[in-house]
Amino acid sequence: MQSLDRASGVAREKAILVRVVLQSESLNEQPLAELTGLAETAGAKIVGEMTQRRETPDMTTYLGRGKVGELKALAANLDADVAIFDNDLNPAQIRNLEQALGIKVLDRTELILDIFATNARSSESRLAVELAQLEYSLPRLKRMWTHLSRIKAGIGMRGPGEKQLEVDRRLVEKRIHDLREELGGIERRKERLVASRHDRLTVSLVGYTNAGKSTLMNTLTGAGVLAADKLFATLDTRTRRWQLDNWGPVLLSDTVGFIRDLPHGLVHSFKATLEEARQADLLLHVADASNPEVFDQISAVYKVLQELHIEEKDTVLVLNKIDRVHDRSDLARIFARYPNAVSISASSGEGLRNLQHAVSEALSRSFADLDIEASASDGRLFAFLAAHGEILERSYTEDDRVIIHCRLPQRHLGGIRQEGVTIQPHQNLVPAETTEFLGLIAGDDAIEEVA
Repeated sequence: MQSLDRASGVAREKAILVRVVLQSESLNEQPLAELTGLAETAGAKIVGEMTQRRETPDMTTYLGRGKVGELKALAANLDADVAIFDNDLNPAQIRNLEQALGIKVLDRTELILDIFATNARSSESRLAVELAQLEYSLPRLKRMWTHLSRIKAGIGMRGPGEKQLEVDRRLVEKRIHDLREELGGIERRKERLVASRHDRLTVSLVGYTNAGKSTLMNTLTGAGVLAADKLFATLDTRTRRWQLDNWGPVLLSDTVGFIRDLPHGLVHSFKATLEEARQADLLLHVADASNPEVFDQISAVYKVLQELHIEEKDTVLVLNKIDRVHDRSDLARIFARYPNAVSISASSGEGLRNLQHAVSEALSRSFADLDIEASASDGRLFAFLAAHGEILERSYTEDDRVIIHCRLPQRHLGGIRQEGVTIQPHQNLVPAETTEFLGLIAGDDAIEEVA
């Protein structure tokens, strides 16, 4: 008998979790830990687990025949409603398993899509989830019409049921087309919106789901965004101003969390939402240092960044939740692989000053911190600096001159080299930075001329 979730009023299905570990995969101490979190986030009550190690999946049922029999007996004994696989199954495998087990079967992708559908709040994220769900469901329409034996029309394949299936298929295909058009328009608007912020530095939080990105954003900006200890609590991008010490205000964006084997359809559908990360000047890759699977999670995030073609963007790895790391040798093991990572606790505030310093340093690699002296009537110079850089301070001299403290992308240094303009590194630069800056000013080859 299904239990009732009092908070939502929805019946909680009793689920058995299943995972087939292939020869190429490593099996940790808790192979179903992540699937447990996903299933519980979706509202399931976990009543049983099963794993099997195989060289290759069974073509008909993914599990071996003997394991299918064991799973059927387990489901009957536990009165389970659903078997949830931590693998991606094809439509035939799902259909065969449901016939053999007599209960509903879900794979990893369908479970993730269900969670996304539950957590989607904005119209944009709802459209993206609907598109991903329909693209997943289209080749599985036959499963929804189990009384049918064929899909396409032809000799011996006529009848009202077949007609209805073809109608459904055309409706789904049309809806997919319409959603792609609508999301394409949203994506173009999002690109224009993000591009309009070219005069502001942008930093984007990326990382595995439940790594603490939203908590970090709240701590740094006081944004007040939802920060829940559950998977995929954030699906919509939020951007807030972050006052960065010794730098000034930058725009900080929170993005949807990633996960191992994130369905390709979701990455594509959420392209507009991920535009902030694609256009950011710097990425903060937030990882949960207390998670035993932290290395796999970091690798999974880099795979998604590769899919977005932004894996080479300047990135700072942030090891969050260090207050939950009880064995410091575990932290040392992470630093051995990622020596430039910054360790913090977004909830306690530990390490945030080091994070600010690391971000300022990363942003400085592509910007020059300048003191520019020019005529107070040089409107062309002022317009150029306002369009391409950030003016931090102005002071005027008695002889109608102005000294401007500003930050300017190094590629635009050529645009301010003109007669009557004196350029010096800002007085706060350390000697090594001053030498590097003077080299940029002196070397024409290192400067992009801007008309």
